[in-house]
Amino acid sequence: MTKNRLITTALVAAMSLGAISCKDQLDVGNPNSPSATPKSENAILQLATGGVYWNGLSNGDGWLGNSYFSLPMGYNELLADNVGASASNNQVTTIAQPAYIILDDGTKRLNTSPTTGIIRTYNNRASTGGGNNALHYQWLNMYALNNAMNNVLSIVEGIDYPTDAADKIATISAWCYFWKGFAYSSIGTKYVAGLIVNEYGEKSSNYVSHDVVVAEGDKFYDLAASTLDGISDEGVYSDILGKIIPSHMQTGLGNPMSIDEFKRFINTMKARNLMYNKLAPYVNGVVGGSITGSMMSGAMTAADWDNLITLTKNGIRKGDNVLTGRTIGFNDFFTAGGGTVAVLTANPARTSTFKPSERSLQNFKVGDKRFTRNFVASDAYSNDYVYGVRYSLLDHNNVSSEPAGVAGAWIYANKAVGEFELYLGATYEENDLMLAEALIRKGGVSNILDAVTLIDGVRSYMGAGLTALATGPALTQAQAMKELSMEKRVAMLYRGVSFYDHRRWGWTYDIANGGGSYGNTVVLGSQINTNVTINYAFMDYWDVPANEIVLNPADGSSAPVVNPNFN
Repeated sequence: MTKNRLITTALVAAMSLGAISCKDQLDVGNPNSPSATPKSENAILQLATGGVYWNGLSNGDGWLGNSYFSLPMGYNELLADNVGASASNNQVTTIAQPAYIILDDGTKRLNTSPTTGIIRTYNNRASTGGGNNALHYQWLNMYALNNAMNNVLSIVEGIDYPTDAADKIATISAWCYFWKGFAYSSIGTKYVAGLIVNEYGEKSSNYVSHDVVVAEGDKFYDLAASTLDGISDEGVYSDILGKIIPSHMQTGLGNPMSIDEFKRFINTMKARNLMYNKLAPYVNGVVGGSITGSMMSGAMTAADWDNLITLTKNGIRKGDNVLTGRTIGFNDFFTAGGGTVAVLTANPARTSTFKPSERSLQNFKVGDKRFTRNFVASDAYSNDYVYGVRYSLLDHNNVSSEPAGVAGAWIYANKAVGEFELYLGATYEENDLMLAEALIRKGGVSNILDAVTLIDGVRSYMGAGLTALATGPALTQAQAMKELSMEKRVAMLYRGVSFYDHRRWGWTYDIANGGGSYGNTVVLGSQINTNVTINYAFMDYWDVPANEIVLNPADGSSAPVVNPNFN
């Protein structure tokens, strides 16, 4: 990592966000001076704020959109086949092109430029500077976040706190530990290897495998939770957290979490780490199956599913506050019109960056009010299957009237300032759908009934208006799994996590290795196919980006920095 750049960014970013959260200036002086450290309580709070929202979640370097939730999460949505893209910016058109598809009539369409080759062709420093290295952005954001939190932790105990120093230090430290856990989890879940850097400005050339990085994420999540347990006065904690989180974000589910809510939030984030980094194949309608050539940390065991059940039963509850983002119209870490995948998809004329994918839309059940409220039919767009689609996603800032009976149904996109609630991590819906899958995998009539009741609960919460599964005929394990996989794609649409489900279910692996996706809808102009086989053959974990590995070559004990299963 480029040490000086990250140090400077951490300080300047915090000063920028100070205009939102507080009128006082951050007293850091010259950021290149060794003595340029905050001295006051207000200063350390602004540094804790800016380090997250600007260093980690914004860090916009002129890419597509303007935050971590636009391009980095945009790649995830492309790889999940939730959106397509026809623009050439940042390789968004090429990144999610599969190896081949087989249409309803048996016609096989080959991709002569497989995505792995494209990714590696542009994984160089020149392409990074030109905005064409897809591997660069998520790595940049997350190590900037990690280093910014290292900075805060390095000075938090040396601040002059007028009162309640121990609880204030614990609150700020827990905040930093959580975000370090978030950063390591993001890196380890996406890249084949990463760096463990836990001292501010430290440099390491020892790349460790992705599962070690994920374990480091869990370590810091646990440290955050244990630090929260040591707080004696929750009123002090609430006051400090309320000062760290910008005030305009403290609405909806974005109000400061109680200590118990924060700990439940951490449990769900740990459940993500467990679930998204182990295989749990669901191939061609079958629970089970075999995937080879995987870099994932083995397959989920019975003990893993039990652990997941424990985490999610102690995870986010409906109505819990979580970490969210909102826009205010100035100094935002993401913009209302360009900071998220959802708003970059929303456009009735489909002239937006992303287009809805027919593969995502096929998961809405007939009568689902979420579909009726958010998507409008129009002429088929394009003969290219990746972004050939018959529907547009609506921007609810520009909806003059809505169909009858959809009030209360979920809204996916709204470009009005302050209206869109951006989830920075997991939510109740994701927690309960993870729990539902674990119960389905355990099997048995009682577990499956409990699982479909959870699915019903998510659908009700999101205003789907669908008939409850639990009141109908008992479902088999395979039937319940199909309902779960469909609902997970609908509920998590545009949130950047669906790719990880598709990977662990085996869908993104080469058909030759037991993967593939079946029964897909593909629109080619006027031709509508409904039983298409797709061989994505995507890399499961991305190589380390060139801007890191070239400037910071791996030492002799490092794990592979190039995914060895994709040549």
